[in-house]
Amino acid sequence: MEIWISNEQEKVDLAPDHEALIQRVAERALELAGAHLGPNVSVSITLVDDEAITDLNRDHRGLASPTDVLSFSQLEGEEMGDLPEGEPLPLGDIVISLERCLAQAADYGHSFERELGFLTAHGMLHLLGWDHQTPDEEAAMMAKTEEILGGLGLSR
Repeated sequence: MEIWISNEQEKVDLAPDHEALIQRVAERALELAGAHLGPNVSVSITLVDDEAITDLNRDHRGLASPTDVLSFSQLEGEEMGDLPEGEPLPLGDIVISLERCLAQAADYGHSFERELGFLTAHGMLHLLGWDHQTPDEEAAMMAKTEEILGGLGLSR
């Protein structure tokens, strides 16, 4: 799996191992929830502040407020066309607000790393076609998220 991680914010200090954590969570999500796609896929993950994610949330969802994670799938909507031989299948883009991540970790009483893992897994599951529009979908998505995190030692 190709993962591009870009830190576009300056408000939250990241430890050197946070990118490795994001990579592990994304790979585990693909392994558990998107195995049918195989390993030759790519995803970009952008870390932003509340202001940037508010702009995206307003522009794409009509909600002028910050959110914790947004996912933009490349596998929905229009046909992508044929990829050149050997090129990875682009799953899409995940945008995570590190300000929301830090605040939510404090609110929920767990580590920043666990919340960062949760948001990464949640975003990956959306890219893999999971949703939480109904109570049953939400329960299934939450269970899969916890499975991913548990496998990485990030349980509650």
